[in-house]
Amino acid sequence: MTRVLHRKNPCSKRLELTLQSLASHTELTEAMKGNLCHEFETGLPAADVWEIYGGLRIGQLVPELLPDMLKKVELVDGDGGVGTVLHLTYSPGIPGFEYQKEKFIKIDNENYVKEALVVEGGVLDHGFQKCLVRFEIIGQTNETSAIRSTIEYEIDDDKTDNASFVSTSGVAHIAEAITNYIKAQKSAEQAREETL
Repeated sequence: MTRVLHRKNPCSKRLELTLQSLASHTELTEAMKGNLCHEFETGLPAADVWEIYGGLRIGQLVPELLPDMLKKVELVDGDGGVGTVLHLTYSPGIPGFEYQKEKFIKIDNENYVKEALVVEGGVLDHGFQKCLVRFEIIGQTNETSAIRSTIEYEIDDDKTDNASFVSTSGVAHIAEAITNYIKAQKSAEQAREETL
């Protein structure tokens, strides 16, 4: 028997689980699957946001902008394209997490989609079989866009209590911090141009 989580829209903030009824089925051997999604309106053109999200720049900025979340991000292999592996070191105070390695498995520069798969550490140390993070920069007009962050996961049936380790709060903080960074950079650029 496979458990599938149903959601009412592409970015449900809460997943509906019926763990009480499923807990009685001890014969279940397949992993529980789920996904969480978060959208953040940027007020920025999609191309400007993708410039940060699409390559390695986001890995450089997050420890700088959110030092309480990530201590550092190191390039293990690759050049920022598909196949690139990053080593993320979490800041002290993130309970249960020291590090994780992520591998870029999809980068679509035309549609502004990037996918990274956790290949070591992180939630994999807590009974998860798979964790994938997808970032989509959705250009609604030339002037504004949204950052849609989706986390898809599979977790061992006997570790379903650990599903709470997966949350959109991290990607939400990143989206807000990156958006504020881009806006500050644009304002500084504009101020320089006005003084010339």
